[in-house]
Amino acid sequence: MPPVVLVVLAAAYGAAAGLLVPRARYRLAVEPEEPWRAVCPRGHALTGAARGWLGLARCPGCPDGERDYGTGRPWAAALTALVCGVLAAAVGARPELAVWLLLTPPMVLLAGVDLAVHRLPDVLTLPLAAGAAALLGVATLLPHSAGSWRRALLGGAALSGAYLLLFLISPSGMGFGDVKLALGLGVALGWYGWAVLVLGACAGLLLGSCYAVALLATRRATRGTGMAFGPFMILGACAGLVLGGLAA
Repeated sequence: MPPVVLVVLAAAYGAAAGLLVPRARYRLAVEPEEPWRAVCPRGHALTGAARGWLGLARCPGCPDGERDYGTGRPWAAALTALVCGVLAAAVGARPELAVWLLLTPPMVLLAGVDLAVHRLPDVLTLPLAAGAAALLGVATLLPHSAGSWRRALLGGAALSGAYLLLFLISPSGMGFGDVKLALGLGVALGWYGWAVLVLGACAGLLLGSCYAVALLATRRATRGTGMAFGPFMILGACAGLVLGGLAA
């Protein structure tokens, strides 16, 4: 398949998958003690595929002009399409590309939930890690794959262990959800090697630190202000996968 066609198809898939992110984000963006949302803002039950989890963030029971309840639908579609397209351009037609494309919408969803409520739900982080490990296990059996499944598993353990250590050192500065997210991201980054794992992890830490410093410098936050770190971890991991795909 020509590279341009592959990139276009990946971006189109990302745009379509990204349109489904706002509904799931709306349902999951609640405080830890609250149940997942099951109704729209006006009280109508959320129905549809997968018990109401899949579909556009639009309620057919609401009046015209008031049906959309999920925020950021164009942005979610555009971001998911961009990430999928860039990954396709970097990785090419190798088996692991299918894994990265499948993992991208959940990662965009996780970033959105964390930005909304500073929470990384287990219902997303743990399946992300298990899915990454299982899918890469299949990819390693196919021809032309460019990574190591064993190293991917070790990478997940190493990165989650490093984040666990940071959590134990400073529980107020690092959430346990970040530790569980690191497990899945470490599996993905470890596929391409230890250098990619370190680069992706450091990129996330650097981006998050720069953002925190900017908030402090502009007095938009204090040292005790909570911050969503998951999006920076995910962004750093995506950068690592792109570089790993280019170098493979």
